[in-house]
Amino acid sequence: MALGVYQLPVGPETADKVPSQRFEGQISRRTWRVEKAGTVLQILAPLREQLTGQGYEVLLDCAARDCGGFGFRFGIEVVPAPDMMVDISRYHFLSAAKGEAAVSVLVSRAGGAAYVQVISVQPPEAAPAVVKPAVQQPTDPERPVELAKVLEVRGHAVLTDLVFDSGSTRLQDGSYASLRALAAFLAANPQYRLLLVGHTDTVGSQEQNVAISERRAQSVKERLAGAYGAEEARIDVAGAGYLAPIASNQIPEGREANRRVEAVLLGN
Repeated sequence: MALGVYQLPVGPETADKVPSQRFEGQISRRTWRVEKAGTVLQILAPLREQLTGQGYEVLLDCAARDCGGFGFRFGIEVVPAPDMMVDISRYHFLSAAKGEAAVSVLVSRAGGAAYVQVISVQPPEAAPAVVKPAVQQPTDPERPVELAKVLEVRGHAVLTDLVFDSGSTRLQDGSYASLRALAAFLAANPQYRLLLVGHTDTVGSQEQNVAISERRAQSVKERLAGAYGAEEARIDVAGAGYLAPIASNQIPEGREANRRVEAVLLGN
């Protein structure tokens, strides 16, 4: 587990802010996809019992609207899709702490399955909290079927395995499962087109970041067409700069998550 800082949400979103408490230590981020599960609350309840049984004090326990809906969802850290998928109207969040240790649990349903995210912070050398669904299947961003499902359910997906040269818009050499999946999806679904959208953190001006993010999206398009045989005419690119963050830009981990390329599904 990496040493770092986690801003643990401790209250509902108000005035475009989610109240949080700072924790430092070993950070673990885990996700599961749970098939044929019950309601969001039925999945979360035993996880809450596991935490309270280990001596954790619950600081926040809320459902979608009570948490703050859209504002809360995009004000907290969420592992990018396809590892974690969140339906704005069907999620439940819980945060708990015990001394210098903290845990957050996010549960949502999307596309017929439930998704569970657990982020924990433990002091160095401390035993980690054991929190996991009773029936789980670890999510796997490299399976093409998963990326296809995310695109069809949500209409967009983060390409989590892309690696760019440091300080560059050039996509590194290598094999990318997400691009293989996109090429296969386009070949199997001629009724669709794709828009590749680049995103950045907030370092630099928006004008600079729009240019950088668009060039990165163009680099992905060129690789997708040249190395994986996708039809170039069915792929558009755009740069959003820092206008659509998926994590806090106040911490290094959040800025890293925000530097990404997403595939957006379009009709012909």
